[in-house]
Amino acid sequence: MIKLTGRLVCTNSDETARIRRYLPAHTRLTKQEAGCLLFEVKETDDPLVWTVEELFESQESFDAHQARTKASVWGQETRTIAREYVITEVV
Repeated sequence: MIKLTGRLVCTNSDETARIRRYLPAHTRLTKQEAGCLLFEVKETDDPLVWTVEELFESQESFDAHQARTKASVWGQETRTIAREYVITEVV
């Protein structure tokens, strides 16, 4: 399994508004992907920071998710938002 944990770090309220606008569809599409076991993006007490947790059953399913995400509306609209991720293999 492949686990991603980390944060989305916005620099301003415009970036936060983009997350709020595009996250629901991105979450729905991600949870429908083959191999997605967990996908959560949550607001923190800091309005500019969101936590991210993902779990995919294989490297292949994670790679497919990454490719879809990059080409998606979410990927394009949030590409300038900083991502601080740690990706690990879970055995």
